[in-house]
Amino acid sequence: MRLFQNSRYYPSLRPRIRELTENFPTFAGQIDAFLNFRDAAAHILLPVDQRAEWAFFTNGDDEDIQRVWAREHGLSSRASLSDILKAQVEDHRADVIYNLDATGWEADFIKSLPGCVKSVIAWHAVPIRHGSLTAYDLVVCNFPSILAMLKEQGCRTEYFVPAYDSVLEQFAVRQDRPVDVLFVGGYSRHHKQRAAVLEAVSKLAGEYNIVYHLDRSRLCRLAESPLGKFLPLAGHRRPSAIRAIAKEPVFGQDYYQALSAAKIVLNGSIDMAGVDRGNMRCFEALGGGALLLSDAGVYPEGMKDGETMVTYDSPSQAVEQIRSLLEAPEERSSVARAGHEMVSTRYSKQAQWKRFEALVAAI
Repeated sequence: MRLFQNSRYYPSLRPRIRELTENFPTFAGQIDAFLNFRDAAAHILLPVDQRAEWAFFTNGDDEDIQRVWAREHGLSSRASLSDILKAQVEDHRADVIYNLDATGWEADFIKSLPGCVKSVIAWHAVPIRHGSLTAYDLVVCNFPSILAMLKEQGCRTEYFVPAYDSVLEQFAVRQDRPVDVLFVGGYSRHHKQRAAVLEAVSKLAGEYNIVYHLDRSRLCRLAESPLGKFLPLAGHRRPSAIRAIAKEPVFGQDYYQALSAAKIVLNGSIDMAGVDRGNMRCFEALGGGALLLSDAGVYPEGMKDGETMVTYDSPSQAVEQIRSLLEAPEERSSVARAGHEMVSTRYSKQAQWKRFEALVAAI
């Protein structure tokens, strides 16, 4: 197998990536710096992590880094990002592509990939209302209801999970954890369930050390700006209790550092997830050695309420669980340790890669 893995990252991470890569003039150096930062490492396949010669990785929507590769390989400065991606695939002689940016590739682009490509697999974990992913040979994620929806739309689907990042081990062993409750993720008024939980827990800030690292939408940033006060954007502003404790978003190893300082990591699914649970944050929180407090639902194997994590079914119960857990440090630590042990063994990158190989063989 000659593997080609394509990814993308949140726009708010771009300034940090520029800092990390500014002293690396080559494409290989910049990709190495990105991979070492560990952003979304749960989705990075083992051969890429091990820098196998036959495994190629890029962030295909990052114009700066893609044009570094293009210059190194003599492509015209007018080449599009699609042209560069195709040239990378052809240069690598990739026969299997794993795309983490499923909706970023149009069907016509997939059909026009070089002839060396035998299988194109996509990760996609949210419902798709417009467009289609049927051009992919296989679509994977760990949300059964979304897989069923995609299957009804004509996609071939299989169950596939994120993996534990072993780099988290050095963060998980930390004992001094001054942050009582940590939340890291996006905030949007459209995700009403998550927003309600975040607001309820934020009101505990007078009693406990509550820290939110929130990635705001463009409209949210505008609504909370001095100019935004004069615009009809009240619905996009975060509640005052949340704004009072909100910090800038963190990613990669910066996020790992935040995890290592937390006793409890709060998680909440977005509204479109249905009853399925198990977003990447669950794997990261468990891997970081904190207690995972997440909303009730159907979780991947091993994520069990009261054993390896704790769940809540309403904003008020989330608050009650936090109070109870912070008053019972031995119980909290025991569940956190069990969670780390479970995720680090059951969801290793070796197990993830073995599953990926089996999926490719079955296409």
